[in-house]
Amino acid sequence: MSPDEIPDLFDSHCHIQSAGSPGGESSTRELWAKADMINPSDIISRANQAGVTRLVCVGCDLEDSKLAVKFAQRHENCWATIGVHPHEAEGYLSQTAQSALEGLARESKVVAIGECGLDYFYNHSSAQAQEEVLRLQIELARKHDLPLVFHVREAFDDFWRIFEGYMSADHPLRGVLHSFTDTGSNLERALGHGLFIGVNGIATFTKNAEQLEMYRTVPLEHLLLETDAPFLTPHPYRGKVCEPYHIRTIAEFLAKLRGETIESVAEATTHNARQLFKV
Repeated sequence: MSPDEIPDLFDSHCHIQSAGSPGGESSTRELWAKADMINPSDIISRANQAGVTRLVCVGCDLEDSKLAVKFAQRHENCWATIGVHPHEAEGYLSQTAQSALEGLARESKVVAIGECGLDYFYNHSSAQAQEEVLRLQIELARKHDLPLVFHVREAFDDFWRIFEGYMSADHPLRGVLHSFTDTGSNLERALGHGLFIGVNGIATFTKNAEQLEMYRTVPLEHLLLETDAPFLTPHPYRGKVCEPYHIRTIAEFLAKLRGETIESVAEATTHNARQLFKV
């Protein structure tokens, strides 16, 4: 099947802004440096050839967010999110850092706040700092009427306490649970709040039957495709650096798993991403 035989695909979460750059989030930049070809224009070209025509570049700290914004402003059909990953929360408790993030929210092509959330698996920042910075970003998203890109790992009890504390009929929170791998009960809770579910290469190599069942049954109207490039390369390309063109492999896997056509998966997930990010 050639790219022009299926609807456009949308990578709703990647980190290509630091490919070949001296700036950006350090672990992401270092992984890009291991790739054979790290020219961002080539990365976008390979994505386009696979039918992936729209990309959201996700910021993980202030420098990375600035880079994502500038990257998106230079490239057609690329957009940016600005945010502070929970790993980086300790460094963003000052008013200066918070004001700088606030300033970025006004830039053109910024379509969401995040990647933000809670991560108790690594605990690179204290739970208190993670919560404070998550609250800051939720309030920033509400102020600018932007959706949120959430990273939640082994922290859903605290996440729901915080998230649901902001929910109201007048001010609902919009967003996506990026790289979702949690339980069916948390999936149902997320769906009840109207959140989108981000599915990436993990779906193609997980051996967890519960995860596979969730990926099979997530309602199509709540599903987003993402690569998290350069991380989480799908099977059968494990061992290589992940790129946005791998969205096609993920879409093909999900279509087979769900008993759906790739056309329906591509069309629905692209529609969902465009609806969430308003692009």
